[in-house]
Amino acid sequence: MRRTAARAGAAVAYSGADPASAPEAGVELPGPEATPATAAPVPTPAPVQQQQSLRTEFPFQLPRGYVDESGTVHRDGVMRLSTARDELVPLRDVRVQENPAYLSVVLLGRVISRLGTLPMVHDGIVENMFASDLAFLQDFYRQINAEGHTRAAVQCPHCSEPFEVELGGSRLGES
Repeated sequence: MRRTAARAGAAVAYSGADPASAPEAGVELPGPEATPATAAPVPTPAPVQQQQSLRTEFPFQLPRGYVDESGTVHRDGVMRLSTARDELVPLRDVRVQENPAYLSVVLLGRVISRLGTLPMVHDGIVENMFASDLAFLQDFYRQINAEGHTRAAVQCPHCSEPFEVELGGSRLGES
C-alpha cells in the first residue's frame, strides 16, 4: 500500500521529526512495510467502541388500576429512573415534612411518566390509587432503581432447581 502526499496548498501528514524534511506535494511516501526500523511509529487510532444505551424507562401494569373521575380504569404505565433531584425535592414538600409516609406518594408522582390515557401523572393521582397498586409501584420503584441488586440466585433445597428471589429493600426514597 502506498500513500501519496496531498495536493499543493493542502496540509501534508508525515511522521518525520524534522519539518524541513517534509515531503513535497506529489511525492510518494513509503508505506508501513518500507519504513526503516528507526522511524517513529505511526499511531493507530483506538478502536471505536459501541456505547451501550442506558434504559431509563420501564413499562408496568398495575394489579387493579387507577380509576379516574369518569370511571375509566388505567393500568398500563411507564416509570422512569429516578434522579437525585427526584429524591431530594419531595423532602422540601410540607406534606412530607408533616408526614414522612407521604414521601413515596410525591416521589412516585415525579417518576411515573405515563399511566393509561391520562394526560399527566402527579402526586394527586398517586394518592388516589388503591393500596395494592401503591405497594406494587413502591416495589417496582425499588427494583428499577437498584440496578438489579435486589435479586439473588438461589437453589431449591429439595429439587436443586435454580431460581431467583426478590430480596426487597428499604422504604421507598431511602438509600
